[in-house]
Amino acid sequence: MDFEKIEKSIGYTFKDKSLLKKALTHTSYAYEHKMESNEKLEFLGDSILEYISSKYIYNNYKKLKEGEMTKVRAEVVCEASLYKVAQAHNFSDFILVGKSEANNNGNNKPAILADSIEATIAAIYFDGGLDEAEKFIISNLKEAIENSTKHVGMKDFKTVLQEKLQENGEVNIKYTVIKESGPDHDKTFTVKVEVDGRELAIGDGKTKKHAEMEAARKALELGC
Repeated sequence: MDFEKIEKSIGYTFKDKSLLKKALTHTSYAYEHKMESNEKLEFLGDSILEYISSKYIYNNYKKLKEGEMTKVRAEVVCEASLYKVAQAHNFSDFILVGKSEANNNGNNKPAILADSIEATIAAIYFDGGLDEAEKFIISNLKEAIENSTKHVGMKDFKTVLQEKLQENGEVNIKYTVIKESGPDHDKTFTVKVEVDGRELAIGDGKTKKHAEMEAARKALELGC
């Protein structure tokens, strides 16, 4: 395994290379080679990730309420978000999977890659301490947290728009992705909202949900 390449990408050099190898070892590979998998590291990494992201949100977004902080954390500390981090660092080139998983493109599966990120967080913690683990987490999730905080209150826009449009009876409200741009780990979605086939507004966002909320907000702003 080319440790130097992945270490350069994640911005951390391991003193104990075996920790990094373990973090990248899926259970399927571990079973075939009679070695320890990354499952236990993943367990600890999940807790470290929750703690560090919670602390960061608490310290940097003072105006958010408890419920809003919870929503931001849930959106960022999830499989889809961690999968993007893994893609950004090309973890699929390094993750060790068994023959059956390899035949099924297992090294590209979102769940396997997301788990490897959590395991890597724990590996960094054991090798370099909590501060180093925190650097890795924040450098990779800072932008996602920022984007999430911008849209944390947007759930109301779709609800408000629906209620307004249905004041005089049922209507058909439809949200459609009309464009995707940017690399896989940093996509921007463009969504249009229609009512009974009539276009109301178009919105952009880093996720489909955010783009839908932005389209709904603009529709309300335009008076539907």
